[in-house]
Amino acid sequence: METPYTFKEDVDSWKTVILLYNSALKEVGTKLEILNDEFQHVHQYNPIENIKSRIKTPESIVKKLKRYGYDVTIDNMVNYVNDIAGIRLVCSFTSDIYRLAEMIGKQNDLTVISIKDYIKHPKESGYKSYHMIVTVPIFLSDRVVDTKVEIQIRTMAMDFWASLEHKIYYKFEGNAPEYISRDLRECSGIVSMLDAKMLQLNNAILEAKAKQEELSRKDRIDSKMNGNEINDNRENNNQINGNQIDNKIEEKEVRLAGKKLETANKTRKKAGFEASVGTA
Repeated sequence: METPYTFKEDVDSWKTVILLYNSALKEVGTKLEILNDEFQHVHQYNPIENIKSRIKTPESIVKKLKRYGYDVTIDNMVNYVNDIAGIRLVCSFTSDIYRLAEMIGKQNDLTVISIKDYIKHPKESGYKSYHMIVTVPIFLSDRVVDTKVEIQIRTMAMDFWASLEHKIYYKFEGNAPEYISRDLRECSGIVSMLDAKMLQLNNAILEAKAKQEELSRKDRIDSKMNGNEINDNRENNNQINGNQIDNKIEEKEVRLAGKKLETANKTRKKAGFEASVGTA
């Protein structure tokens, strides 16, 4: 068993470097949480299922430097190991991956220095993920230091496969039997089919929901138009009924006036008759 490696350079330098990487993780992590919250606010949907972060162990850093053929120094660590600070975003659908990558690339204070699309171009092992190396400025009391962070974006299915693949190869110290590697590649293909099917289902759901909302909108418009038509008919009927009532009132008044006139004429005739009889 290997003993833990200790960098022989100034311990304070090592602590400062780790401080920078931890700070970079906080900065980038906060940005991603804000993007996720904004997406929920605007679209009522969260593209990020969960966020994981980690700082690479000294042992892992040393192994990587040796594999690349570099001396084990803090300078080489900073210059040549790009994934000391790492953040992993796990999404529901492959479309979320590219949407998130685009949003990250538009952040003014993040500089994208490299991209590796292992989804379109999987590793030989079957590994799939979208990797971005970005730098973020860390403001210390006396200087600003651009610090690298690796961002991995993958679906839940890809994350499941990658986690199991890592555990399996860890048990064999990277030398798994060929039949296991073959089966893992086959499982990677199944994961891709699962992701494609789930994306297809999600698109079908969104399309059906959009049609439902359109039908509901049309129903509301039709209902409103029918309501206006009923109100217009009621107003017309009321107007007709009002006119009819007015006409009846006028007819009644005419009849009353006629009766009054007839009564007055009779009274005058009677008075004239009585006067003529008295004279005779």
